[in-house]
Amino acid sequence: MSTENEGTAVPADHPAAPSTPSTPPAPPTPPTTPSAETPAAAPADAPAFPPADAPTVAQTPVPEATPAPAPEPTATAHAHTPAPTPAAAGAGWPPPPPTVPAWGAPLPPASPAPAGPRRGAGGLVAAVLVAALVAGGIGGGIGYWAAQRGDEGVSSTTVASGEAPASFKREPGTVAAVAAKALPSVVTIQAKSGGSQGEGGTGTGFVYDQEGHIVTNNHVVASAADGGTLSVTFPDGKAYDAQVVGRAEGYDVAVLKLTNAPKGLKPLPLGDSDKVAVGDSTIAIGAPFGLSNTVTTGIISAKNRPVASGDGSGGSNSYMSALQTDASINPGNSGGPLLDAGGAVIGINSAIQSTGSGFGQSQAGSIGLGFAIPVNQAKNVAQQLIRTGKPVYPVIGATVNMQEQGEGATIASQGSGGTPSVTPDGPAAKAGLKAGDVITGFGDHQIDSGPSLISEIWTHKPGDQVEITYERDGKTSTATVTLGERTGDS
Repeated sequence: MSTENEGTAVPADHPAAPSTPSTPPAPPTPPTTPSAETPAAAPADAPAFPPADAPTVAQTPVPEATPAPAPEPTATAHAHTPAPTPAAAGAGWPPPPPTVPAWGAPLPPASPAPAGPRRGAGGLVAAVLVAALVAGGIGGGIGYWAAQRGDEGVSSTTVASGEAPASFKREPGTVAAVAAKALPSVVTIQAKSGGSQGEGGTGTGFVYDQEGHIVTNNHVVASAADGGTLSVTFPDGKAYDAQVVGRAEGYDVAVLKLTNAPKGLKPLPLGDSDKVAVGDSTIAIGAPFGLSNTVTTGIISAKNRPVASGDGSGGSNSYMSALQTDASINPGNSGGPLLDAGGAVIGINSAIQSTGSGFGQSQAGSIGLGFAIPVNQAKNVAQQLIRTGKPVYPVIGATVNMQEQGEGATIASQGSGGTPSVTPDGPAAKAGLKAGDVITGFGDHQIDSGPSLISEIWTHKPGDQVEITYERDGKTSTATVTLGERTGDS
């Protein structure tokens, strides 16, 4: 008998109580005085229970090893039903009507109990047992079978559930496998300003190279850029001080360097954002609302989204021709990597669209509209910042209206401070553009506003030649512009 059934076995010093009592010997022939002789065998149609007014012959105790022919308390134990206690006062098996004494006791004079109700009571018990077996499930059935065959070599009724092998590994390409490989190279950044209030915030970054350079958003570190402090924490809990190498406000990209970079840093591989397709899987890693090492998933919802976002501090806007994703991105995800299904970085999470607040990094939550800087652009900016500490922007040499939308980017009548809107001898002037021209196309992309034009220009490098489509006096024309450059943020 297994340990699973020990708590419900019939005590050895008490006769076993079978589920259905065996047929007792037939009552003796009158006179009514009980006879000590053994009565003759009962006829085949004799009832299973003696008449209530007949004397009861003491039952021979059943040996403990003899298996019960019907469900016993072990089965009900699997259904968490209390097992019957043979020693309890007035108890018996099956349970008799309340007026009948315990099994084996002399019967007081009473009217004969009809056999029908007894069979009915037995049926009720059977129904309870069936319900218990169903509730106990497969485990209960096996436990009962093992209890019945305990002397035939079955040593245990415990049914162990399967366990995952210790060597279980996620298949390459699954979200779990990609996240496990990328997480050690994603860091949480704490930025504090140098002011008395120590204001700052939390963002994310990732390891760019083995020298300890960390790529993140400019708006993540802007508050600590002038006399503040930066702390970079890895998923293993180790924290390092860091310093700003360079910031590109317009691109919203910044590069940090760990002051005491540990050995064995593993840079995240960089993908090709130009080859990303709508519908591709994405994985975002970051610290939304300070919850470090959070992984979310989604897809590329759109490409080349013109996004102008501010850092919420009144600084200049940044412009990007962004990758749009529905992977959940929230404040704190900024600067973290947007990965493809293979684990390569395809973008830097930078902005979200939130209800009623426009683009930016406000405290509103994700509504499934997140935007990332394409990694091809971010890589060029990061390399420039590491080399010189200053960003370089491609320009067309013209000031465009940043407020109008839907009709293209209109070249303003004049520039800031009363300067010419088209820089003399600049790229636009050389291409024949004039104030009032409406630029409607830049390369292969349609332009519907000033921000969308800036976003597309900044996906290129100084010196690139791009065909521009523009309208003048209702006539559409094209021109080729060779992009100039501007160093630093103005």
